[in-house]
Amino acid sequence: MPSEQIQWFPGHMAKTRRLISEDMKEVDAVLELLDARIPRSSRNPDIAALLSGKPTVTLLNKSSLSDPSANAEWTEYFKTAGKTKPILIDSVTGEGVGRITPALRELLADKIEHWQSRGMTGRRIKVMIVGVPNVGKSTLINRLVGERKAKAEDRPGVTRQKQWVLTKTGLNLLDTPGVLWPKFDDRKTGEALAFTGAIKDDILDTETLASALCGRLRRLYPDALCARYKLSAVPDDMTDHELLLAIGRKRGFLVSGGEVDSERTALMLLDEFRSAKIGRITLERPNDLDV
Repeated sequence: MPSEQIQWFPGHMAKTRRLISEDMKEVDAVLELLDARIPRSSRNPDIAALLSGKPTVTLLNKSSLSDPSANAEWTEYFKTAGKTKPILIDSVTGEGVGRITPALRELLADKIEHWQSRGMTGRRIKVMIVGVPNVGKSTLINRLVGERKAKAEDRPGVTRQKQWVLTKTGLNLLDTPGVLWPKFDDRKTGEALAFTGAIKDDILDTETLASALCGRLRRLYPDALCARYKLSAVPDDMTDHELLLAIGRKRGFLVSGGEVDSERTALMLLDEFRSAKIGRITLERPNDLDV
């Protein structure tokens, strides 16, 4: 999957970054939403500069799909990294969402005390939510508000413009378009985002992507891979694409002549990874130099 296949739109992304920098002046704190399965790859490299030192709560979303041991590692990592408070959440089930407002109030305790001393007891906390496309921002907003306010779809890039929404817990949320690189120089980062659906499937070679996912899973979660697809083992000399075909054959995805329907197999594998049917999987760890 060469990098030119996952080019995004430089002009659009530059505008997004500029708007976020401007909007940062209006908010008291930031909710940074990451995918718990790929915390490093789902974090925009410009985000630290964009946040301008604002108090930040890092939300590791979809944590019910990620590896519990990795969740613990990433939580500790963000705690020790400083300037952010990490919370494991799942915006679909609501797990952990109730901890968000108390965490913001704790981070902003001094500012809230200052407001109260000036008689601003009804002052709402203004918060910006940032994250790459399809990481779950709209779903989280709807969960916090308690009704459907933000358009949520299982497609990257549905949120097109900023909008303010109020929550029942005293937050005034500023939603923003997804922040993503205009291009990826790191192949593994691009692949990780594609595995989880942050990059539109229709601009990628699905079979190549699924083969790359086979490579990650055989290295990181070989037992789960073999158990799900009833493989006795994965020989060292088997290529990632051959592994994909072996999975398709086990599933009976055959066409005329007995050949494996590789496209159908690829779509199935990606879907089962994204829905955690293979298992709770995290593709990146804090101490990994090569993820």
